[in-house]
Amino acid sequence: MSDGPSRSLRTLLARLRLDVSPLRESRDFRLLLGSSMISMFGSVLTMVAVPYQMKQLTGSYVAVGLVSLAEFVPMVVCGLWGGAIADALDRRKIVIWAEAGLCVTSLLLVANAVLLPRAAQIPVLYVVAALAAGLSSLRQPSEQAIINRVLKLDQMGAAFAIQSLARNAGMIVGPAVGGVVVVALGPAVSYGVDVVTFVLSLVLLVRVRPVPLIREDGTASLRSLVEGVRYAVRRPDLMGTYLVDIAAMVFAFSNALYPFLADELRAPAALGVLYAAGGVGSVIASLTSGWTSHIHRHGRAVIVAAALWGAGVVLASIMPNIWLMAAFLALAGGADMISGVFRGTIWNQTIPDEYRGRLAGIELLSYSTGPMLGDARAGLLAQAGGARFSLGVGGLLCMGAVAAMAAALPRFRTYDARTDEHALAERARREAAAAS
Repeated sequence: MSDGPSRSLRTLLARLRLDVSPLRESRDFRLLLGSSMISMFGSVLTMVAVPYQMKQLTGSYVAVGLVSLAEFVPMVVCGLWGGAIADALDRRKIVIWAEAGLCVTSLLLVANAVLLPRAAQIPVLYVVAALAAGLSSLRQPSEQAIINRVLKLDQMGAAFAIQSLARNAGMIVGPAVGGVVVVALGPAVSYGVDVVTFVLSLVLLVRVRPVPLIREDGTASLRSLVEGVRYAVRRPDLMGTYLVDIAAMVFAFSNALYPFLADELRAPAALGVLYAAGGVGSVIASLTSGWTSHIHRHGRAVIVAAALWGAGVVLASIMPNIWLMAAFLALAGGADMISGVFRGTIWNQTIPDEYRGRLAGIELLSYSTGPMLGDARAGLLAQAGGARFSLGVGGLLCMGAVAAMAAALPRFRTYDARTDEHALAERARREAAAAS
C-alpha cells in the first residue's frame, strides 16, 4: 500500500529534475558554458558598479536610467549585424574576438575610475557602456548558433535551462559580492575583477572546436540580414515570443531603481539582495524545470509566465521591507526563467540552421532591448512619482501588455510543438542529417 505513494513521489521528482544530458554529452557545450559563467560573474560586478558609480557622481534617477538608454542603439545595430555575420563567418572566431574586446572595455572602466576627475567620468561611463553593449551583441548570436550545432534537437530545452541556471547563479553570487565590493572597495576594484574573468573566459573559448560554415561565400550583406528579418515576420509564433518578452521587460524591468529602493528601505548595504533576488527565483525554477519537457503548448506557457512576472513585480512594490520585496522579486525571476525556457525551445526547435545566427540576433534584441528600455522607463517614472510608484505601475502595465499581445496573436497563443509545421520540418531535417 505504501509503495504506490512512494512511486508517485519518485516519478514527480524525476519529472522535476534538471536534464543535464547536454553537459554530459557535449565537450564544446561545457567549454562555452564555463566561459559564459566566468565572464558573467565579472560582468555582473560591473553591472552593479556602473549605476552605483553614476549615482555617486550625479545622484540622479534619470542619469542612472540613461546608462541603459546609451546601450540601446549599439545593441540593436550590433545584435542584427552579429546575427548576419554568424551565418556567414567563423562563429568561433567572432566569439573570441568579441570577448577580447569586452576585456578592453573593462580596462577602460578601470582607467576611468582611477585616473579621471569626477566630472570627466560621467561621459566616459556612457560611451564605454555603449561600446560594451555593442561587442556583447556581436558575440551572443554566434555563441547561440554554435550551441545549436553541438547539441541534439531534443536537448535544446534542457540546454536553455542549464544556461539559465548558470546565468542566474551568477546573478545571485555576482550582485551579492558586487554590492559588497563596490560599497567597500569602490567601482575600480569591481571593474578590475571583470578584466580577470574575461581573461579566464578566453582561455576556455580558444579550446572550442571550429564549427563548419553554413555559407561558403563568407559575406554578411544587408540583403541577408533583411532575409532573416522577413523570415521572422512571416512566422507569428516567433514574433509572439519576441513581442511578449519585449513588452514584459519594458514595463516591469527596473534594476535601475534598486540603489534608490535600498536607500528608501534603509538597507543600503543590502543592495546586492535586490539585484540577486531575481536570480534566486530563476535558479529554483531552473533546478525544477524537468516538467517543462512535458509541456507542448509553448506559446500559452510563455504568456502565463510573462503575466506572473508582472504580478510578482507589482507585489514587490508594496512590500514594507527589503526581504519581502526580494521574495516577490524572486517569484518574478522564476516566472521569467520559465518564460525563457519555452521561448528558447520554440526558437531552437523550429529555426533552420541557415537562419540560426540571424534569428539569434533578433532574439538578442527581444530579450536585451526590453531591460534597457525598462531601466530608462523606470528612471523616468521614478522621477515623476518615486521608486515604488515606478516599480508598481510598471508591473501593472506589463500584465496589461501581455494580455493584449495574447489576444492579438492567436497563432502564437495556440502554438503546439506536436503539430507545428516548422517544428516537424526541423525534426525531419535533423533526422535525415543524422541518418546520412
